[in-house]
Amino acid sequence: MTNIASTTATLPAAAQSAALTKSSADFNMFLKLLTTQMQNQDPLDPMETSEYTQQLVQYSQVEQTIQQTETLKSILSSLSTQDMAQASSLIGRDVVFASAQSGLTAATPAAWSYQAERPITSLVATISDASGKVVDTRTITVEEKSGRFSWDGNATTGAKLPEGQYALALLGRDNAGNDVKVNVNSIGKVREVTTASGVINLGVNGIELPASSLVKVAQPDE
Repeated sequence: MTNIASTTATLPAAAQSAALTKSSADFNMFLKLLTTQMQNQDPLDPMETSEYTQQLVQYSQVEQTIQQTETLKSILSSLSTQDMAQASSLIGRDVVFASAQSGLTAATPAAWSYQAERPITSLVATISDASGKVVDTRTITVEEKSGRFSWDGNATTGAKLPEGQYALALLGRDNAGNDVKVNVNSIGKVREVTTASGVINLGVNGIELPASSLVKVAQPDE
C-alpha cells in the first residue's frame, strides 16, 4: 500500500488569463494613444525624436510583457496536461480522502474508514445529505477503534434515499459510556479524472473529490 500526501498542483489558470487580457488591453490602448498623438501633432512643431524614441521603447516593453504572458500561459497549460496524465494512473485504484463526503450509487454504497482516538465499544453514525440535512442516524457495536462503515441508502426509518453525495459524522463511546472522538475518511475506487480551473478532481462513487485531499492510494486487491 502506498501513502501519498498529494498528487496535483493547483494551476492559477483564471489569474493567468486575466493577466493576459489586461496586458493586451494596455498594449492596444498604447497603440491607440500613440497613433492619435502622431495624427494630431502640429506640423510646425512635430514630436521630438527623443520623445518618439522613448515612446517606442515603452511600446517594446508592453509588447514584451504580452509575449512573456503568452509563453507563461503555454507553460501552465502544458503542466496542467501533465498533471492530468499523472492523475489518470489512479483510475481503478482504491483511494482514501481526507473528507467526510462520499458518494452513493445504485451499485455501490457510500463508504468511509474511521479511526478512534482510543478504544471504543460503539459508534453513533449521523449521515447528512448534500444540503446538510440529517437523513439517517444509527448506533452500531464495534470491537476495534478503527474500521470501515458503509451505507446503502436505506435509513433506519425505512426510507430509501436517492443516489448522491452524503457526509458521515461518527461519535465513539467507550465501555464506560464516555464520548470518544473519531476521525472519518472517505474511501472508494477512482473511476475518472477531470479538471476545472486548474484543479484536478477524481470521480469516486458518482461524485468528484479534489485529488489534493488524497491521503492514501492502494492496489484494488490490497
